[in-house]
Amino acid sequence: MDLQLKGKTALVSGSTAGIGYAIAHTLAREGANVIVNGRTQASVDEAAERIRSETNGTVQGYAGDLSKPDAANEVIQRHPGINILVNNLGIFEPKAFEDIPDEDWLRFFDVNVLSGVRLARLVLPEMKRTNWGRIIFISSESAVQIPTEMIHYGMTKTAQLAVSRGLAESVAGTGITVNSILPGPTKSRGVGDFVEDMARASDKTFEQVEAEFFDHVRPTSLIKRFGTPQEVASLVAYVVSPLASATTGAALRVDGGVIKSAF
Repeated sequence: MDLQLKGKTALVSGSTAGIGYAIAHTLAREGANVIVNGRTQASVDEAAERIRSETNGTVQGYAGDLSKPDAANEVIQRHPGINILVNNLGIFEPKAFEDIPDEDWLRFFDVNVLSGVRLARLVLPEMKRTNWGRIIFISSESAVQIPTEMIHYGMTKTAQLAVSRGLAESVAGTGITVNSILPGPTKSRGVGDFVEDMARASDKTFEQVEAEFFDHVRPTSLIKRFGTPQEVASLVAYVVSPLASATTGAALRVDGGVIKSAF
């Protein structure tokens, strides 16, 4: 299927590894001009070169912390004409509620929510001028089923749903769509490393820890395994394409059935 992404320019925040990298790679493979982002020049250069070599796509890079206003302004100035924005930048950290200080609540909100709000605000004028654009917030099933082991993270994922829906309504009747994507537990680099550490600490295999996780922590999963970054990226690639012009204001799940609802 041709997703008709040739000539489109996409910024994917936090895209040197994991879900973000898979999204950038997939969009480049589909013909979009892709801007890869990470915090260090080395990681950006490595990811961009790898995507170029594997897709023959047009890939640029921006090294900077897009949770900071100066960096957000700079990337838009360096790369005008962005008509696809994928807000993937995010952090997570399991921590008991009583051990989460105010500073952590503010830091999580700033990185996971305000980074996307800020970038969306910066790209929206050009999207309105051309009457075409796609804005995606990579949320999580944790937005609906708040994890007790990281309530501050769940709060930010729920906030992304609110921003996404409100922004979609604000551009009603235009060629701009805004959606959120809700991955389930996904074997991204951070999650993979976390599970590997748990496996080593308990003298178990990755597969044993994975099985225990879905037995006890996410028992409602229907696939009973971690999703892959590519499974998330495939949905994102469709939703940002011209083919998905009737999909907006939606919270789209690629959660392996973790959320126990038909709606």
